[in-house]
Amino acid sequence: MMNYRKNAFAGLLASALILGLAACQPEGPAQKAGKEIDQGVEKAGQQIEKVGEKIKDVANEAKK
Repeated sequence: MMNYRKNAFAGLLASALILGLAACQPEGPAQKAGKEIDQGVEKAGQQIEKVGEKIKDVANEAKK
């Protein structure tokens, strides 16, 4: 019974190590492109927020 537990634990440990190493692969071109797209979308969102704030300011000034 104890041998079975040791073997099962060793198998689980080996599986975890293999999965961990697989996650450390260098980025491929698709991953790099995805990050660049994410950064571009984030920057565009920030610019849209700035424009929205300016429009809000202009509208508030026009009310005065």
